[in-house]
Amino acid sequence: MRSLKHMSLLLSAMIVFLAACGTNSDKTLVEGKTNVVTSFYPLYYLASEIGGDRVNVVNLIPAGVEPHDWTPKSQDLTIASKAQLFLYNGAGLEGWTDDFLNGLPKNTGLITAEMSKGIELIHGNPEEEEEDHDHGEHDHDHGLDVDPHTWVSPKSAMVMAANVKDSLIQADPAHKEDFEANYDALAGKLEALNEEFESKLAAAPHKSIVVSHQAFGYLARDYGLTQIAITGLSPDAEPRAQDLLKVAKFVKSEGIKYIYFEEMVSPDLAKTIASETHTKLLVLNPIEGLTPKQEKAGEDYLSLMEKNLQHLLTGLQE
Repeated sequence: MRSLKHMSLLLSAMIVFLAACGTNSDKTLVEGKTNVVTSFYPLYYLASEIGGDRVNVVNLIPAGVEPHDWTPKSQDLTIASKAQLFLYNGAGLEGWTDDFLNGLPKNTGLITAEMSKGIELIHGNPEEEEEDHDHGEHDHDHGLDVDPHTWVSPKSAMVMAANVKDSLIQADPAHKEDFEANYDALAGKLEALNEEFESKLAAAPHKSIVVSHQAFGYLARDYGLTQIAITGLSPDAEPRAQDLLKVAKFVKSEGIKYIYFEEMVSPDLAKTIASETHTKLLVLNPIEGLTPKQEKAGEDYLSLMEKNLQHLLTGLQE
């Protein structure tokens, strides 16, 4: 009897813990709250922080799944059609958005909002423009002509947080004061993060980063860095042999000591460059989603961005 009671307490504790650090991967709606559906983790984080206990946030993409590879299923349409608010990044990240919204039943009252609105978007692929001009177009990025990775810069994240706040107020005006108070608290944290990025990266002696995936354009633009990417805007894009040679030559000529890779995509290309150039590997996280390990550990956008800053400083100080 004592053993059964002990097991029951353990199970209850586990349920509470998972509910606290998860991303509502079971996709359940809650009656009596404003139900918000988000397209991927950064928006889930912002909506949860700003919405607080007034909202129930459902994240469509489960932990450990790369957003570029995900497409919605019929059950996702059903969930969204019963919610009050749908938040998506836009800027080309969710190629499925138009079909998804067109597939929703009419007159559901669902409010939809694009969270990258108001951010000056980065168009094209700067590292490849010269090659495209000389050699003709090549399909590195599967049709992506806008960098969608807005949230990777704290400056852009502040714009997105304001968009989330405004959307929540539109969907649930009765709790405007709560949303504004929660937003103010989060905005203070994001501003502090931004100031830390500004001051510490400005003092770094080097400014070039070599990354496996061209996901850090906004971060580079906002904090005075130069991004050299092994692959393009889509993490599954295949670089040409001459692209790899060009990156390796840059690494050697500039004395780069670290190649940055991501945890949610294959590190093979980064390992190839690191092996060729005798450099080290280090994680730089685009925070497109949490891994199950990160989710279990209670990591969030702010903690992962702090780690990104420390890893950037390690590479730029060498």
